[in-house]
Amino acid sequence: MQRLWLTPLFRVLFRVGLPLLVIGGVTAVYVANDARRAALVQGYADLKEKFQNRPEFMVGLISVEGASPELAEAIRGRAGLTLPASSFDLDLDLARQRIEDLDAVASAELRVRSGGVLQMLITERMPVMVWRTGERIEMLDETGHRVASLSSRTDRADLPLVAGDGADLVAGEALEIFAAAQPILPRVRGLVRMGERRWDLVLDRNQKIMLPEHNAVSALERLIALDRAEDLLARDLLTVDLRNEERPVLRLAPNAMNERRKAQGIDVSEGNNL
Repeated sequence: MQRLWLTPLFRVLFRVGLPLLVIGGVTAVYVANDARRAALVQGYADLKEKFQNRPEFMVGLISVEGASPELAEAIRGRAGLTLPASSFDLDLDLARQRIEDLDAVASAELRVRSGGVLQMLITERMPVMVWRTGERIEMLDETGHRVASLSSRTDRADLPLVAGDGADLVAGEALEIFAAAQPILPRVRGLVRMGERRWDLVLDRNQKIMLPEHNAVSALERLIALDRAEDLLARDLLTVDLRNEERPVLRLAPNAMNERRKAQGIDVSEGNNL
């Protein structure tokens, strides 16, 4: 025994292995009984529940920051949380996903603060234009993402108007065109997406500027420079066709066309008017 005791492995087995073996055997015998095993599991569950339901872990209030009052109310309903509840029972990731599914929410961050407050930090989408498509009127943010619906265009008359299928997919280009049209912006009624390829800029007095598929901003800037020099858009024009960069085309109104024909000595009697 003395020789064995001098062996390091024997000492480790005797001091550690034997107690572990005894404890494991006693535990196995104890949990072999179904009633004792069920009582042990229930005791653990009760202890866990008591710990999680302590007052310092309970959440009873929701604070929504960064959202308008209407959106904040929608967020509270969308989160689907029943309070008061333990912070251990709240699925914050699921609640965040539900909130971010709202069109008006760009992102959301949820955290439990002291005092039993669930803080929701919201980044709200800001509408920058109105989109008319079919019978629907929607507000879009700068990326073209839907923010909310409108019952009437006049509800947000302060925002520029775009129309046509696919206009939401090129919202950034539309904003660039509106920025380039700043000198004539009071006359601008809106942008119409044509064939999901290019834009028509619609002005008052039923005037229309047909922009090219590519380099629309540059074409519009050149036209505005010409308008400043020649006061072009103040004339009796129906359309300015800029689709061909090398050959812009002006379409005159009927009265202007008749005056031009008279100046050229062409008969403009009623039978000859087109």
